[in-house]
Amino acid sequence: MKTVKVIKIGGNIIDDELALDSFLRDFAKIKAPKILVHGGGKSASKLMEKMNVEVKMTNGRRITDAPTLDIVTMVYAGKINKNITAKLQANKCNAIGFSGVDANTIVSTKRPIGAVDFGFVGDVSKVNTSILSLLLEHSITPVFCAITHDEKGQLLNTNADTIASELAGAFAKQYITELYYCFEKNGVLLDVNDDDSVIQRIDTKNYQKLIDELIIHDGMLPKLINCFNAIKKNVSKVCIGKPSMLFDTNSKFTTIQK
Repeated sequence: MKTVKVIKIGGNIIDDELALDSFLRDFAKIKAPKILVHGGGKSASKLMEKMNVEVKMTNGRRITDAPTLDIVTMVYAGKINKNITAKLQANKCNAIGFSGVDANTIVSTKRPIGAVDFGFVGDVSKVNTSILSLLLEHSITPVFCAITHDEKGQLLNTNADTIASELAGAFAKQYITELYYCFEKNGVLLDVNDDDSVIQRIDTKNYQKLIDELIIHDGMLPKLINCFNAIKKNVSKVCIGKPSMLFDTNSKFTTIQK
């Protein structure tokens, strides 16, 4: 059975042109079938400020009204996605840019209004892997942005970590699947001010303890929820750390296990 690697890169990599170029050069050399998922970095917020559209956030999550949706679609599915795809082509990695709309790959439902109205934010309900599998079989790398749809003509802004988790989970039905969350830290840290305090393994036994002790909180909490969601869907390997974990066997990173 083939191995498929789903790799998500964070905003700090996207916002740093040198870091992005370095990562994509290394990513292009990965011989296994692979899918790249990217967020939006700070580009959308910067454009919103220039266009006098208010940036609304709650607990690190973007509230997406209609003007915001227009801008994040342009930035995520347009500028960033095509820039990354072009750089991969320059590195001899044949790639194709995707949103969840394209080939009906990722379907979402609009998040219900609760304590917060997130607007046009989608929660993934279905992943269709048939077209993606065909591309992977022909050594074409899908590059996903964080835009999905509801099959009724509505675009939805969707968390990129969630997209990566759901893609990995869907592919686990037919492949050995590995999921990697790459960002600027060495992994999940015991002390956010100490990059060497990496928690090497997090499982269902110590996960709740780390939450109770407020070691896992804020932005890391939804990332860990997505990690365990992937584990439940039989993704064989889930890791969090710097991109070096993909290429350097001596690199420090965090592994998520059952």
